[in-house]
Amino acid sequence: MASKYDGLARIIIQNVGGKDNVKSVAHCVTRLRFKLKDESLANDEVLEQTDGVIKIMHAGGQYQVVIGPHVTDVYDTVLAIGKFQAGGLVDEDGNLIEEDEGSGPKNPLDFAIDLISGILQPTLGVLASSGMFKGILTLLTIFGVLTADDGAYKIWYAFADGFFYFLPIALGYTAAKKFRMNEFIGMCIGMALCYPQMTGITGGEVLGTVLTGTPFEMSFYTTFFGIPVIMPASGYTSSVIPIILACAVAAQLEKGLKNVMPSAISFFMVPMLTLGIMVPATYLVIGPIATIITNAIAFVFTSIQSIPVVGGAFYGALVGFFWQIFVIFGMHWSLVPLSLANLGGLGYDNILPPNFPCTFAQITVCFVMMIKTKDKNLKDIALPAIITGLFGTTEPAIYGVTLPKRIPFIISCVCSAIGSAWIGMNGVLSFTSGYSGIMGFPRYMDPSGDPANIINMTIGVVAAMVLAFVATWVYYKDDSMKEAA
Repeated sequence: MASKYDGLARIIIQNVGGKDNVKSVAHCVTRLRFKLKDESLANDEVLEQTDGVIKIMHAGGQYQVVIGPHVTDVYDTVLAIGKFQAGGLVDEDGNLIEEDEGSGPKNPLDFAIDLISGILQPTLGVLASSGMFKGILTLLTIFGVLTADDGAYKIWYAFADGFFYFLPIALGYTAAKKFRMNEFIGMCIGMALCYPQMTGITGGEVLGTVLTGTPFEMSFYTTFFGIPVIMPASGYTSSVIPIILACAVAAQLEKGLKNVMPSAISFFMVPMLTLGIMVPATYLVIGPIATIITNAIAFVFTSIQSIPVVGGAFYGALVGFFWQIFVIFGMHWSLVPLSLANLGGLGYDNILPPNFPCTFAQITVCFVMMIKTKDKNLKDIALPAIITGLFGTTEPAIYGVTLPKRIPFIISCVCSAIGSAWIGMNGVLSFTSGYSGIMGFPRYMDPSGDPANIINMTIGVVAAMVLAFVATWVYYKDDSMKEAA
């Protein structure tokens, strides 16, 4: 059955160098992500002038075609017309093949971003939905609509908190796919990290402590053949980095075992030996290392925020100004695991809240441009970009409206920084994971019922929007208006 995106899909395939030039194609929230054999064969200019394509990006070793919120429909049509395997690598006939290892190494930043985004992206929709629903439940209890003892609350909370609690299992699956190993081995490692008897031991007697008096202090509550099992006090439920590192190592171990194991017993021996080695290794080595790395990075951010008088405001302004630039290059993914680690270990996050006004500053600039412009094409792009931006997806507004005009994009960054400085200065926290936009406000509802947190967040957002409106109204004149003058 023909799709309304057939024409767009054919133009995209033709101008990425044709079907023969495609090694793989996947998608995220707004972008088609191609891995091409030769990027020089792609035609950026033609694609960027094509209706339905917002922008072309080269990032993370990928050729990214920014589509917008209907990217899933375009992706499905591209797969159907190109006869590509979803997320897989293809030969000239569209058959699934192994990845070309000789395509050259990526730089460390591109590799890290591609790795994190590839593992977290499939969970993002459900993770955000669960977190926002958790915030809504907090809101309902504050206003007395529900109590924590109500059956409705418990049933909804089971998924709102459950997905986050068992996140290592979900990431075990996606990480295993990313590292090309048996997905159920990855999930089983995640299950071991969430197993009740292991999560429960952190509430027992402390047998010893390491790195005492430092930000990296950890205790051990049991031993493995006399070796201390060192764990953070919160355990590994809701954690991100330990399961990713464990799957990275397990993939290599599984591959090595397959090479030496007789085929007659490989079916059950490879998973058994992989898990028998990797689960203890994760608890004894990988988990503590991952915890130290996470705590070290978080310590840097906390140190900046702790600078007397100006620290919080400076940190907030820094995040607010650069966040949209991070989004352009996909670098925002590098901070997501730190936020999730804070939520899992501390019950709140102080790293990402300053990014929240950025969405609202961006769509406000976009809104003013739509009002003032006489360019019908710009109006047609701006309206859907504003709507999608309200629900947290700003790429259409960035690539289609503000970034091409340059100064409006800079205005949005500066105004975001000012609103975010207020948020950082007042120590605003998020209490659940979730998305940006209007549906993200429940993330900032303090479970204790104290309204200060959400009030300060609202002040920061409103400040960014007002400043963005005034600055854009004063500055912006499109080409037709300049010619008329």
